Amino acid sequence: MAESKTVEAVQKAIEESKKLERKFKQSVDVVINLKNIDMNDAKNRIEDEIMLPHGRGEEARLALFASGELAVKAKSHVDLLIKPEEIEELAKDKKKFKKIADEYDFFIAEAPLMPTIGKTLGVILGPRGKMPKPVPPNIDITGVSKNLRKTVRLRSKATKTIHATIGREEMNTEHIAENIDAILKRLESKLERGKLNIGSVYVKTSMGPPMRIL
Repeated sequence: MAESKTVEAVQKAIEESKKLERKFKQSVDVVINLKNIDMNDAKNRIEDEIMLPHGRGEEARLALFASGELAVKAKSHVDLLIKPEEIEELAKDKKKFKKIADEYDFFIAEAPLMPTIGKTLGVILGPRGKMPKPVPPNIDITGVSKNLRKTVRLRSKATKTIHATIGREEMNTEHIAENIDAILKRLESKLERGKLNIGSVYVKTSMGPPMRIL
């Protein structure tokens, strides 16, 4: 069960967003500001992924680098399949691959392709925190795909602010609040001083004003 103040903030954020004129369903995001932490020290930077208990409201988009049997079996479980012969082409067309890197949330690759991907496309995927997750060529991709669809990335580099999408406005508010609480618990476990390194937490819809939780 989510904390009541989190549920209240989510409800208020969604209510406020309904006052705005918009023609699309909005995402709901959490914004976490860290404090008393030196982001110049690499060990303090956050680079993590968490599977949300109630999903993202809209599934994460997946791309897979694969060949042979894995490519055939995985086709219905991913949004984009990149075959080994296409890697070199994409490396030559950086503009095209940058667009792909921005459009897809997570990349998966059969392990033997990882050295090639690192050498050719790592320069684009690395800075975005989207280097592929290596998997064996004989894996059943179903479980990996199902989990990644509900996963969000928590990432801080030089800044002390972390943004993550934790649902959609049409979702149950309690479920959105539980997603937020799951992220905060994970983050606390990663921070040197836990809760003491969290300065403030806000929830907002894509177009609406932020509502403070902490």
